[in-house]
Amino acid sequence: MDKDMESVLKKAEVLVEALPYIQKFNKKVIVVKYGGSAMSNEELQKSVITDVTLLKLVGLKPIIVHGGGKAISSWVSKVGKEAEFVNGLRVTDAETMEIAEMVLGRVNKQLVTMVQELGVKAVGISGKDSGLLHVKKKFSDGKDIGYVGEIDKVDPKVLFDLIDNDYLPVIAPVGFDDNFDTYNINADDAACAIAKAVGADKLAFLTDIEGVYKDINDPSSFLSKLTCSEAQELIDSGNIGGGMLPKLGNCIDAIKEGVNSVHILDGRIAHCLLLEIFTNKGVGTMFTADDENEAV
Repeated sequence: MDKDMESVLKKAEVLVEALPYIQKFNKKVIVVKYGGSAMSNEELQKSVITDVTLLKLVGLKPIIVHGGGKAISSWVSKVGKEAEFVNGLRVTDAETMEIAEMVLGRVNKQLVTMVQELGVKAVGISGKDSGLLHVKKKFSDGKDIGYVGEIDKVDPKVLFDLIDNDYLPVIAPVGFDDNFDTYNINADDAACAIAKAVGADKLAFLTDIEGVYKDINDPSSFLSKLTCSEAQELIDSGNIGGGMLPKLGNCIDAIKEGVNSVHILDGRIAHCLLLEIFTNKGVGTMFTADDENEAV
């Protein structure tokens, strides 16, 4: 058998392996939180957007929730301000909020353009549109960090309208409060809240890490699957720290609120979404309910 034929057969095997997953998740909603290095690398951007577009074309109903932290920091520096963080949260005064909203709007339309270049209709919105994300002011250990919002209500009607009309929603994590003041929202929190509100089957976080390790210093302790109880035990053990703690909290919260599975993926791996969803092995860490040991 020549190499060309071997290559063709391997492609066929990949398609056959993907078929039961395509059937299982047909017409199911998947929320993809897109951020980290995968946003700043042009090739990885194309890979992620191609993956999401393919999910749409094979019958899933994806929603993208994107961040933009690195781009916001870059523009804050350009206007002569210094980015300030408290416990990992950006301190957002009125000027920084204005910059953040402009940058997130720019990122949003760039992603919409990339999706549409691949032949799928996309609509970019923020959490302010149609009252999608309502917030209250967030404090960090009692400290005032400015216009940073904590989501207290989601009205998903606009998302159902877009999905029902065959659009792929692309969402910037900005919302407003009772006084209609604008607030920046952590993109992980926004993705989790939206996944719960729309009854998503899956929630995928694209990050700059491979997934979850029982011991971050031991590569052999990688965990490809965790139940909610196991994730909580990991948190209680004190072995998890930094930015992974709130991510695990979001994973547990989403599962308890009805999301079938949550995935933490390394967005630096090309086509990580397809590999996780459509292959037997997957590439990240998957979270399921305690009684959902056979979830895929």
